[in-house]
Amino acid sequence: IWQSIQPAHNRRPRVTTPAQDLHIQHLHLQDRLRPATWTAAATNGLHDQRISAQTVRNRLREAHLHARHPHRGLDLIAVRRRNRLEWANAHIRWRLALWRGVLFTDESQFSLYRAEGRQCVWCRVGEQFADVNVVDQLAHGGGGVMVWAGVCYGQRTQVHFIDGILNAQRYRDEILRPIVVPFIHDYHYMLQHDNARPHVARICTQFLEAENIPVFTWPPYSLDMSPIEHVWDALDRRIRQRVPVPANIQQLRTAIEEEWTNIPQATINNLINSI
Repeated sequence: IWQSIQPAHNRRPRVTTPAQDLHIQHLHLQDRLRPATWTAAATNGLHDQRISAQTVRNRLREAHLHARHPHRGLDLIAVRRRNRLEWANAHIRWRLALWRGVLFTDESQFSLYRAEGRQCVWCRVGEQFADVNVVDQLAHGGGGVMVWAGVCYGQRTQVHFIDGILNAQRYRDEILRPIVVPFIHDYHYMLQHDNARPHVARICTQFLEAENIPVFTWPPYSLDMSPIEHVWDALDRRIRQRVPVPANIQQLRTAIEEEWTNIPQATINNLINSI
């Protein structure tokens, strides 16, 4: 607004040409994760004058491209999209009481430092969830602490720390047998877990059948559909807001245990009701 009311002779001269402005836009449309500093370092303005990263950001904003944290999800090919849609259509008329009878479980990685959280993507208004702006999210990655837990309406399990690689035998002996089976027998829930290899291995499916544990069918490549994903996000935010933040693995484990119990049950209930 200020620039629009200033006399033309009082405005700062542009250091880029219209052609360079288009080139800057093209670079960031081709590579949505490209930092503005890269473009600034590779671009000379008028009279071979180096331009700043802020100039690049200004040109992108003029083209309605804004830096946003990218949505993290799985790269869904056509068959995966179709499977998810079929599953959604099959459960769209589920009554709330049925969703309240599911124990949603999952593993999640927590790390001391999350540099990836500072990554931004350049997108126009309404484009945040477009395929080109979604960062492929692997199931687990990086160092830190791996945690398993479950949530349901009115209840939650304890958190269980997983040291090393979780295979099917460990999943059965460390999680299903001592935690899931007693919990479901006591509260009469249906188990939901995703299609990770340890979960669907024969020794685990046979064990659950022998223990009369009902298992909720889950579509492949659907990490973001379970309400526990939002609980993990809430837990992570609570950990990052601690003063001081965890400085080592033991402090991180302690923070996870404490903040897990501090999450209001109403938060979990509302997430399940929102399905």
